[in-house]
Amino acid sequence: MFKWALIFAVIALVAALLGFGGIAGAAGGIAKILFFVGLALVALFVILGATVAKKVT
Repeated sequence: MFKWALIFAVIALVAALLGFGGIAGAAGGIAKILFFVGLALVALFVILGATVAKKVT
């Protein structure tokens, strides 16, 4: 997930440097969404991992 966010961020930067504002904005928005979805998934799995570990031991 973070890999795709980084790819879209690079696309946004390149598009912005070349003057494609619309594409840069769209790619930046997609990168932001993917980053926060990945961050939410990491937090979810950390919480789930802590609760499962507590039940196993």
